[in-house]
Amino acid sequence: LMCSCRRWGGLVQAGGSLRLSCAASGFTFDDYHIGWFRQAPGKEREGVSYIDDSGTVTYDTNSAKGRFTISRDNAKNTVYLQLNSLKPEDTAIYYCAATKAPWRYVRIASRYNYWGQGTLVTVSS
Repeated sequence: LMCSCRRWGGLVQAGGSLRLSCAASGFTFDDYHIGWFRQAPGKEREGVSYIDDSGTVTYDTNSAKGRFTISRDNAKNTVYLQLNSLKPEDTAIYYCAATKAPWRYVRIASRYNYWGQGTLVTVSS
């Protein structure tokens, strides 16, 4: 199984945008809800955005609302996270993860079955 993260845009300045993608393999992608998490230096991991297995239901945490958009393409086994209006405090390693737990548990990191290797997003001021 693998969940690989890719990032477009490179280093970004505050106010800029990035698009992260996560391609899954080794499991039936559309059986799983997907979450994006992040971990900033010296801080605990936190959830960012979540999308259900069909791609019709999403949930954004306060850190993401109005700025980040999660989406998925089940035909391509890929999930995306569009990051807009980035701030220096968004600097973190971003991880995608997949869970087969019921939707009500999507915010619980320990319920996730598969994790991507993470991709570093750096936002300069």
